[in-house]
Amino acid sequence: MRIAFYAPLKPVDHPIPSGDRLVARLLVDALRRAGHEVVPMARLRSWDGGGEARRQARLERLGGKLARRLIRRIESGRVERPDLWLTYHLYHKAPDWIGPAVAAALSIPYGVVEASVAGKRAAGRWARPYRAVLEALGQADLVIGLNPADAEGVRPHLRPDAGHATLPPFLDGAPFAEAARDRERHRRVLAQRLGLDAAVPWLVAVGMMRPGDKLVSYRQLGVALDLLKGQFRHPRESGDDEGRKWHLLVVGDGAAKADVETALGPRATLLGALEPAAIVEVLAAADLMVWPAHNEAFGMALLEAQAAGLPVIAGNVGGVSAIVEDGETGILVPPGDIVGFAQAIAALLDDPARCRAMGEAAAFRAAKRHGLDAAARELDRLLRRLVP
Repeated sequence: MRIAFYAPLKPVDHPIPSGDRLVARLLVDALRRAGHEVVPMARLRSWDGGGEARRQARLERLGGKLARRLIRRIESGRVERPDLWLTYHLYHKAPDWIGPAVAAALSIPYGVVEASVAGKRAAGRWARPYRAVLEALGQADLVIGLNPADAEGVRPHLRPDAGHATLPPFLDGAPFAEAARDRERHRRVLAQRLGLDAAVPWLVAVGMMRPGDKLVSYRQLGVALDLLKGQFRHPRESGDDEGRKWHLLVVGDGAAKADVETALGPRATLLGALEPAAIVEVLAAADLMVWPAHNEAFGMALLEAQAAGLPVIAGNVGGVSAIVEDGETGILVPPGDIVGFAQAIAALLDDPARCRAMGEAAAFRAAKRHGLDAAARELDRLLRRLVP
């Protein structure tokens, strides 16, 4: 099947890494693994983070122009006709101004992977792109959700005959599993390079350092770690803070780096933005992933950590519970419960055997439920309902 692919929030070849770009790339990989030809059709970023009417109108015009150009090129034979249009990540800040028009003109199915509807945006600064999302959903033949929390808002806007399915978030777990098998070497090399004590538990956090939700997560993490050093001291801990030892490794960079450094303090080593292979090695070398996940959709970094054999302590927000099995592969804490977050970290630091058991369960679950091959099979099954 020839699939016309579009990611309005961030194209797959965007230079700045993010969870959204990662999922888009994984989606393309899974479709190709299933034997489909995936052709990116546009690079237009329809994202408007500030709710600016002039910018939204300009993006709508550009989208319409690109759609008409694509239709002409396909109908003239200069571009091979696709069997299906598939848009990844549709929401009010990044509507699809291209796909619905092209699919309608060519009479091909229109599919969406990952969509969300925030009813509070029906009026206000994002009212027009919000309506565009509803119009696209109304045309969609199939919507595949990665975050179960979005289904309730999306389903009422679909046609009665349209399909809706949930696909567990997925990744290529092979590099993480391989690195985990060589954990001691990765840990030894990283300890030597950074001057860290390999005998001390290493916590790890992965996230872009930008203002907004990410910075809130970093600040919550910093407060929780302060509580860990103070209110939740180890029973054997003396006044010099030497009883419970740990160190935090942080992967990420961005405009809010100085604020993150202030929030986390001297027990954190900021590694900056790393290439994917280096992130795999850091995760494999660590002991425990910690991330409050403020306002996260589901958090691909949490899934990557589990694939590397780490238990996860995270906020129970959005679709995080679809990735982290509370009490089995990690501990989920109510959103904003910083005291509970600190208590959860303390519980696993003080019980290394439980921490290791959760990490083993996390690796098993990631391989069994969230692998790329399983996603490829399910995507193929769902899309062939539209294009036999």
